Amino acid sequence: MNQKSGAASIKPARPVYILNSASVVGTKEGQGPLGLLFDKVGEDDMFGCATWEEAESTLQKEAVGMALDKAGLKQEDISYIFAGDLLGQSMATSFGISVYQIPLFGLYGACSTCGESLVLGAMSIAGGFADRVVCVTSSHFASAEKEFRFPLEYGSQRPLSASWTVTGSGAFVLGSDPGESSIQGKNLDGRQGARKNSMRAVKGARARITGMTVGKIVDYGLKDSMNMGACMAPAAASTLEQHFVDFNSQPEDYDKIFTGDLGKVGQKILVDLLQQKGYDISEQHMDCGIEIFDGESQDTHAGGSGCGCSAVTLSGYILKQLEERNWKKVLFMPTGALLSKTSFNEGKSVPGIAHALVIETLG
Repeated sequence: MNQKSGAASIKPARPVYILNSASVVGTKEGQGPLGLLFDKVGEDDMFGCATWEEAESTLQKEAVGMALDKAGLKQEDISYIFAGDLLGQSMATSFGISVYQIPLFGLYGACSTCGESLVLGAMSIAGGFADRVVCVTSSHFASAEKEFRFPLEYGSQRPLSASWTVTGSGAFVLGSDPGESSIQGKNLDGRQGARKNSMRAVKGARARITGMTVGKIVDYGLKDSMNMGACMAPAAASTLEQHFVDFNSQPEDYDKIFTGDLGKVGQKILVDLLQQKGYDISEQHMDCGIEIFDGESQDTHAGGSGCGCSAVTLSGYILKQLEERNWKKVLFMPTGALLSKTSFNEGKSVPGIAHALVIETLG
C-alpha cells in the first residue's frame, strides 16, 4: 500500500486520530493571551523541583499523565512514545517519562520536535505498527537559557530579534480508532497477584491527521543565535513549498497555516520568501510564538520559542478551534533551529528544519 505523496509527503491510507492531548505551562505562559486554554499552569516555574532540568522533566511527566487520563487510557494501552526536548542528550525526556515504562523513541529536531514526533507517531499508526502512541515534547525558559545562552544570574540583555523560550509541555495521544468505544485492559489484583480483564471506555477523538510533509535541513549561513526566526524561516518556506507541490494545494485550501516559533521577524521573512515562489500565505499564516505571548505587555520581543511553544499551542488553542468548527482544516508546521552550544562556539551557522501536518475536523 503506497502512502507516499510526491517527493517528501505522506497521505495516510489508515485513519490517524488525535484522541486527546494535554498542556502544562509556566506562570508567564499562563498570563498570556492563551492562558485560560491550558490544562495546567504552574504556581511557579520550579514545579516543586530542585533544578530547572528537573522542573522540565516534571512538565513532560504531568502532560503525558494528563493526556492519558483525558483519553481514558492507561500506559499499558500505548505501544510507543515519541518524545524529545532541547537539553543535552534529551535529559528532560529521559528523566521525565521513565516512570511510564512505555517503549521510547527519543527524538531531537530542536523546536520542530513536536512536528517530528507527530509525523513519526502518525506513520507508525498508518503503517499498522501501532494502534495507539503518545507524542510529547517540552521546553523550559531557564533550562534553555542555561543550555544555549547565559545563566539567568548573568542578566544579559536580549536584542529585539530574540525570542522567549516557552516553559511548557504538550502531549498527544494518537490512535487508529476515533474512540467512543471500549477496550479490554488488564488490572493487577493485588491480593492474588493475578491479572484480570476489564473493559474501559475510550473517549472520542479531537481531530484527525490527514497528511504530513517531512522537512529537510536548510542553511542560509546565518550565525545569529539571537535571531532564530530568520534562521528557521528558509526551512519553513522550503517545507511549505514542497507541501503545496506534493498535495497539489494552495494556501487558500487551509483555514490557517501555523508555524512553530518564527516570531515577528521570521514571519515576515517567510511570507516574503514564499511570495517569490508564487505563494501568498499572508491571509492564512499564524505563528505559535506570536500567539502565546502578548509582545507588548510581556516583554518577549520577537515572540515565544522552544519545543513546548508549538506543542501547547496546538493542544490548548488550535485543536479547540477545530473542535468548535471555527476552522475545518489547518496546516501545522513546527520549526527548529539546529544549533548546539558547541557548534555556535565554533562559529558554525544555524541550520533550520520544519515538519508539517494537515489536521482536520472529524466531520
